[in-house]
Amino acid sequence: MIIVLKPHPTPQVIQHVLERIEALGFTPHLSQGVSRTIIGVIGDEDKLQVEPLQAIPGVEQVVPILKPYKLASREFHAEESVFEIKGVRIGGGHLAMIAGPCAIESESILFEIAEKVRDAGANILRGGAFKPRTSPYSFQGLGEDGLKILKAAGEQFGMPIVTEVMDPRQVDLVVRYTDIFQIGARNMQNFDLLKEVGKTRTPALLKRGMSATVKDLLMSAEYILAQGNRQVILCERGVRTFEDSTRNTLDLSIVPNAKGLSHLPIIVDPSHATGRPDLIPAMARAGVAAGCDGIHIEVHSCPEKALSDGPQALLPHQYAKLMTELRQLAEVMGRTIDVREGVTV
Repeated sequence: MIIVLKPHPTPQVIQHVLERIEALGFTPHLSQGVSRTIIGVIGDEDKLQVEPLQAIPGVEQVVPILKPYKLASREFHAEESVFEIKGVRIGGGHLAMIAGPCAIESESILFEIAEKVRDAGANILRGGAFKPRTSPYSFQGLGEDGLKILKAAGEQFGMPIVTEVMDPRQVDLVVRYTDIFQIGARNMQNFDLLKEVGKTRTPALLKRGMSATVKDLLMSAEYILAQGNRQVILCERGVRTFEDSTRNTLDLSIVPNAKGLSHLPIIVDPSHATGRPDLIPAMARAGVAAGCDGIHIEVHSCPEKALSDGPQALLPHQYAKLMTELRQLAEVMGRTIDVREGVTV
């Protein structure tokens, strides 16, 4: 349920409304725009009557929301959310260009890749320190040592960093290093993890589960939002279908679909979606054309030696060529890519 306050409410009026909502046993979420102030009421709407809320001084309108994802909905926040992370804006026409290796393997390899993707125009550096692998015998990541390397690379090349968190017990560790949490497809419905990430104020990149619907994805985002963390970025990385010529099936319809339902930014990961470097450029261009808020691509200087997902990584020169194309496409569509300070592309 959404409570719309009368124009220009005083702090006392806002506080009174918040207190009344809490007294009724519900959780209020305040959203103050330029011209309007609204308060989201979180709880079972079947147990909440409109009349008592409508009678509170300062309340202009009470709007029931039937969607189970309330804070993620357009009703709660009509305009697109825009997040700024160390000078990089995501959403509202600003494209996040995330690039880097699947796994952090060593300082020398990561620094080499980071420099090349930054020079190509990437504005966020990715790398995994904890790796959820299908086989327990595969490389599982460097852990905290990898986080230290990633943070150092981000500082060296002036890029915010994103890395995966797999377990609620890792949140306190990872938050000390990263600028953005990544929650992988396998953990999209790890609700304890989502709640722990929600208790932080560190932005979260939430990947769509392999068999998840759009509603499932938004409900998972709701877990993070409900804990107070308002900076959630959705990510389409392909879903499982009968097709076996690609790693997954990239569902680009989710981009306009999710944007119609939610104010949250959504990016596209063609690397995990296709698993094939020959398909990544076309799918990246298609993602921008569909209106996404960023592209997430794996890049490695020597994919044949990569310890994780090498076959789906672009070479640095391939990524540079793709970035040239994406900048041209973004310009045609009226989108912008925030370039890191001191970088000429």
